[in-house]
Amino acid sequence: MQSVIESEFNAHLKTTQATMNAISTQLEMAVNLCTNSLNNGGKILIFGNGGSAADAQHIAAELVGRYKTERRGLAAIALTTDTSALTSIGNDYGYEFIFSRQVEALANKNDIAIGISTGGSSTNVINGLQAAKNSGCQLIGFSGRQGGKMNDLCDINLVIPSEDTPRIQEMHIVLGHTLCHLIEQTID
Repeated sequence: MQSVIESEFNAHLKTTQATMNAISTQLEMAVNLCTNSLNNGGKILIFGNGGSAADAQHIAAELVGRYKTERRGLAAIALTTDTSALTSIGNDYGYEFIFSRQVEALANKNDIAIGISTGGSSTNVINGLQAAKNSGCQLIGFSGRQGGKMNDLCDINLVIPSEDTPRIQEMHIVLGHTLCHLIEQTID
């Protein structure tokens, strides 16, 4: 059992180092996009499936509430929380439209859309990002593996350099926390 524990922690550390080396500049750019949007009255829409849905909710909560610093609440909405909207859209239009339909209703020009997808190609996340692009939003992806379809769609796609789903998901929440921390440090 101890060897498995050690192996899991070492895999996490290896992925953490590779991620830091690969995307720190892009993460800084993402923070600047978010801060500029929030300072200009915009909001951040965040969405994903499964564990990525939980990450979307976690990140939105840190922004609306606080991460570490006392400051004004920041406009962030996880599109994964309204079960009535999710189930009615899924039933009436199809699961692949659960985010895009909400984006159509809520997004304004200069908002930020953050799509979270471990492989970067979840159909409903891609559709949500495309709807956000059509609404004039800037797009940030949290993905992994090779980045998937998000590479061509997002203004910034933060690709975790791993093929291992648990490692990608672990890094997504580290990205989310770092994003929140830096927004708190730079918001007006």
